[in-house]
Amino acid sequence: MKIRKALQSEAADIAKVSVDSWRTTYRGIIPDAFLDQISYEQRTENWAYNLTQQAIYVAENEQGGIVGFADGGPRRGDRYEAYQGEIYAIYILQEYQRKGLGKKLLQPVVEDLQQAGMHSMIVLVLEDNPSKYFYEAAGAKCIDRVEIGIAGTKLNELVYAWDKIDGIFSG
Repeated sequence: MKIRKALQSEAADIAKVSVDSWRTTYRGIIPDAFLDQISYEQRTENWAYNLTQQAIYVAENEQGGIVGFADGGPRRGDRYEAYQGEIYAIYILQEYQRKGLGKKLLQPVVEDLQQAGMHSMIVLVLEDNPSKYFYEAAGAKCIDRVEIGIAGTKLNELVYAWDKIDGIFSG
């Protein structure tokens, strides 16, 4: 697997991973009707814009197809002021999960945060999303739980944090 910075022209490929990952990861957590109406076109517009604003890293399979991506940057919002950076997204197609890609995708995002002078970060994860264990294994601690609404459904979102991101990959 190759990890590299995404190109602007790859917004549709990133959108496909985003939509397909949402549909497999969140089925049974978020209402099916909401997941079924997510469109590749809308997500392509969102990711095309995001690509103009931040670095997004992609994982390519042996055939050169994008099978996962990650992005992050300065912490969004006014809460959790002790933390400077944030992982905005890590999505990997289901058949490529649990093969070490999450760590490989997280690494360049963390390096970008460090280069920007940020040495702590958060990530928000739905409580019922099994990927929360990935963040725990990477040394994050749960610092908060907040209730959010998606498609009329109340869900809990966990806030995981790293006080220091310098040692995430040293063990």
